Amino acid sequence: MRIPFITAILILGFFGCGSRQESRPADSLAGTRWHLVEFQSMDDSIGTIRPADAELYTLAFDSEGLTMRLNCNRATGPWSVTPDAAGRSGSITIGPLAVTRALCPPPSMDERIARDMAFVRGYMLRDGLLSLSLMADAGIYLWEPQ
Repeated sequence: MRIPFITAILILGFFGCGSRQESRPADSLAGTRWHLVEFQSMDDSIGTIRPADAELYTLAFDSEGLTMRLNCNRATGPWSVTPDAAGRSGSITIGPLAVTRALCPPPSMDERIARDMAFVRGYMLRDGLLSLSLMADAGIYLWEPQ
């Protein structure tokens, strides 16, 4: 009995015989630590927001998960990436995050960052900086090495 060509292709695809790359931490991000430079909104009414003290906003990618300092709060959660061939950009998923809820003194970006991390969809490493882009072109978080 001969299996039609299309049926054979569908069976191979169903059982994962393709060369699909699994989502996993990229070597280029694992073990790195960053502090926030700025948030660039695509909404002109928001514009670019820079923290008063960049050291109050940190991000660390470890094999165990992601940890963040968000002013007077902390956040932890899972992360995974699907890097491009060069490993310098690709898609990223962050969260869900467990976040402490202390009331930080203003001005604080803690609530915005904690909320936005669920909407991060892409990353790029260029000129020593990490860009995390939000879905629907809502904005970009720019981080530099800590």
